[in-house]
Amino acid sequence: MKLKQGLTPFVIASAVAILALGTGNTVVHGEAGGPPEIILHPVNPHFGQAPTAGSTSQMTPRIGFHGGPVMGTPTIYMIWYGNWNSTNGTDTPAGQSLLTGFLQNLGGSPYYQTNGSYTGVSGVINVGPSYSDNYSHGTVLTDAAIQAIVSSAIGTGTGPLGAADKNGIYLVLTSSDVTESSGFCTKYCGWHTHGTIAGLDVKYAFVGNANQCLNACAIQTTSPNGNAGVDGMISVVAHEVEETNTDPDLNAWFNAKGAEDADMCAWTFGHSQTQLPSGAWFNMTMSGVNYMVQRELDVNSKCYVNYATRAQ
Repeated sequence: MKLKQGLTPFVIASAVAILALGTGNTVVHGEAGGPPEIILHPVNPHFGQAPTAGSTSQMTPRIGFHGGPVMGTPTIYMIWYGNWNSTNGTDTPAGQSLLTGFLQNLGGSPYYQTNGSYTGVSGVINVGPSYSDNYSHGTVLTDAAIQAIVSSAIGTGTGPLGAADKNGIYLVLTSSDVTESSGFCTKYCGWHTHGTIAGLDVKYAFVGNANQCLNACAIQTTSPNGNAGVDGMISVVAHEVEETNTDPDLNAWFNAKGAEDADMCAWTFGHSQTQLPSGAWFNMTMSGVNYMVQRELDVNSKCYVNYATRAQ
């Protein structure tokens, strides 16, 4: 879903309809001038239910190509915003390691090969350096503050993450005491967009710690790695990376309702789910670690957990 930065949902601006995904209303997708537009990851509509498998039929309306660029093999930069060295069991170095390990194993995985079905997308990602930001903009962030946080991490080429990378995806990952004022936990769990930073078109995303609202931004409160907040973030991170990879400037791959590839499969987890003795569910394992991650859409509009085996 598209949201003009600085505006709220259910507003029509520049002939762009701003409506929540899942309502059945049409979203017109495309640039309309002005500030960068934001593509939202909607909140969980299935709380209290068993993890949703999802249809094995072709998803409709089908996603289509609109001529914009895609990213071949992007590099992921993680900006850890807030306090990721706490003792609360959620915002910890172990939580950081869990998310970092997921991204390090994501590129080229049987799961991410689904993304590689799009022409020009390799299905591989690189993981670049990360940076910790100690509440430079407080605990209540605006959309503009997210871009400012990315800009500070880049600087003029002398920031902690070095020069701006036009082939990078900058993830602002917030600790559970930080919120995003335009609707984290109520309207979305994460979003991605792009903007001009240090003279380049930079792609960036926000993902909040799901521990703040497990009923909205996680599929389960007992998670495979004993950290429901970060385990919930992992699925949202996958969503934002997939969409940025295939629709970085919001003019490449989307359908007639404005939904991008990961939107089409959001909050569905396939038919190959396993329940652990703890009660937590998982649907994939990478390097010995279990994850519960939403399915991803291939170029033919089918959702997969494992593209190599076509497991839906």
